[in-house]
Amino acid sequence: MSDQVDITIVGAGVIGLAIASQVAREGREVYVLEKNETFGREASSRNSEVIHSGIYYPKDSLKAKTCVEGNALLYELCQKHAIGHRRISKIIVATDDTEVNELEKLWERGKSNGVEGLRMLSRQELRKLEPNVRAIAAIFSPSTGIIDSWTLMSYFVGKARDNGAHVACRTKVIGIDRMPGGCKVSVEDRDGYFCFATKVLINCAGLHSDEVAGMVGIDLAEAGYKLHYCRGEYFSVGHGKSKLVSRLIYPVPRAGEPGLGIHVNLDLGGRMRLGPNASYVDRIDYKLDDSQKRAFYDLAARFLPFIEYDDLEPEMVGIRAKLDAGGEDFRDFVISHEYDRGLPEFINLIGIESPGLTSAPAIARYVGRQVEEVLSKCSVPSREVESLSSA
Repeated sequence: MSDQVDITIVGAGVIGLAIASQVAREGREVYVLEKNETFGREASSRNSEVIHSGIYYPKDSLKAKTCVEGNALLYELCQKHAIGHRRISKIIVATDDTEVNELEKLWERGKSNGVEGLRMLSRQELRKLEPNVRAIAAIFSPSTGIIDSWTLMSYFVGKARDNGAHVACRTKVIGIDRMPGGCKVSVEDRDGYFCFATKVLINCAGLHSDEVAGMVGIDLAEAGYKLHYCRGEYFSVGHGKSKLVSRLIYPVPRAGEPGLGIHVNLDLGGRMRLGPNASYVDRIDYKLDDSQKRAFYDLAARFLPFIEYDDLEPEMVGIRAKLDAGGEDFRDFVISHEYDRGLPEFINLIGIESPGLTSAPAIARYVGRQVEEVLSKCSVPSREVESLSSA
């Protein structure tokens, strides 16, 4: 690795890799730094692998805009590059009159966000589509799908490398210092400690993105960038029950709860699982347990009458990095070129939770435009670069 690079991306999850594939090109030195042994080991591979439509998010929010754009871009990528996916569709179900009112609000929000093909279903129409689901009304979302997230990330890695980018795993950022025209980044890898200069620094560190923002001197409390860990568990559904539904089935989200509710997720092989639930935790812990099995069963049985308690087995745990601490107002993605904080070389991505997987290609385009702006204005003086080799 040279003493000076053009672009450094911290974090090799789906967002960091999508951005690397967007900004890498001949004649430009781009590095992606990942502390884990390989890419995509945290939130990017511990999720429902859903291609969302954009129905849940407030109009004109980054979540809404990047989700709707990313939905179309993902299907295009998948078809062009043989990335495993299915446009499986989704049904959001209401089980009582109160939920019907909330369902109608979701439908209006989805239409205002430009989600195509949404339609309300009566009980009879729902029964024709999903005879084993119990509800009194529903929304049908034809553009919702599922994707092989690992293959998607592998595609982004390949494209980035083909364009000259480097992905350095087992490489942890331990310090960032401002310098004229860029940043000095200090890292640890298997060979020890070293530092280098970068013209542009992009924070895609996911669960640890607030820590990286703190390294450049941002006051996390003042900026509202402090992350809160939200644990989500999944249970698989056995005993041949997977074939009793053919689409993703979601409940109406409950007000004040941090997730979308325990839903039916099908993988590309047709296997069914339920989840995730959502509970705030103080630390990252992926240990499986079955303490939530009764709660999962009770919630799922409201709209899946065929589910039995013994069908459920614990499968996986994921952790979401949320900007709200629970019970707070909507918080949008932070995708900020921190020029106003006196950090013109720093692009900050924090709180990229759901629908981050769907939004990834749209976020990459968005950040790509910011990168071009930074590179057109900055340069690292040679005297500063020379001092790094002896640092």
